[in-house]
Amino acid sequence: MGQGQMVDPLCLSSRHLLKSPSSIARKVGTETPGKEQRLKAHPYLKIIGILILLSILGLPLMPSGCLEERNTSIKRTSTPAISTDKYAKLRHRMVETQLRAIGITDERVLAAMEKVPRHRFVPERYLDEAYADHALPIGYGQVISQPYLVAYMIQLLKLKGKEKVLEIGTGSGYQAAILAELADEVYTVEILGSLASQAEHRLQEQGYTNVHVLHADGYFGWKEHSPYDAIIVTCAPDHVPYPLPQQLKDGGRLLIPVAPPPVYQFLWLIEKHGDEIISHNMGGVTMTRMEH
Repeated sequence: MGQGQMVDPLCLSSRHLLKSPSSIARKVGTETPGKEQRLKAHPYLKIIGILILLSILGLPLMPSGCLEERNTSIKRTSTPAISTDKYAKLRHRMVETQLRAIGITDERVLAAMEKVPRHRFVPERYLDEAYADHALPIGYGQVISQPYLVAYMIQLLKLKGKEKVLEIGTGSGYQAAILAELADEVYTVEILGSLASQAEHRLQEQGYTNVHVLHADGYFGWKEHSPYDAIIVTCAPDHVPYPLPQQLKDGGRLLIPVAPPPVYQFLWLIEKHGDEIISHNMGGVTMTRMEH
């Protein structure tokens, strides 16, 4: 063996035995010259003698320490694969049981939800709950939304792949990653500087080059890159911010939870058609309040 490799004493003893058949014969009571000659005349008896001795000593016929070192490297590389497969299975189960089974029908949205690794966007202490059917804290009084709510809201935008989308409330960056799978360009605004920088770093790590993060007050949108095909707001103001409908394209959609105090929050889908604004109440939701 080469320098720096550990030598298994069992390998050495086995090798020595294989090189000394006459000593084996003596140990099993074949010391007479006539019988030694008969052993030489019958080479299969030598092998039988070796096997008998190994059996008497209780030694394995193939010492595990003698396996080539490359087998160890194969075992080391198998661990990450198992971990990745675990999360892939959890994502698939999430899509099938939490989304498809209860009304999410847009196949592009379902595919994006199954592709994006949600566990990369939650704090480490919540990894075991990354694909659970509820929201999770991400710090600073904010949360990553329930998977169903993310999928439901994005489905309402009816994205086809060529759109430019504005997101208000970047949070962990998870919803921006889903949007990046479904639209051409995503612009996202976060009022909390720490969350904005963390989300930008995560998105870059995941390879999303079509997501642009801005640390600013989302109430005013991001006028520089308007108009947008769609705007999605992940936090609830007490009224629809005036700048947001102004930054929509004709035919564009704005999805926003609104919570005038002390009224329950409702999700509104607002469509812009020329100078006309059409609003649809999509039902009650519970989301964090917009800081402004």
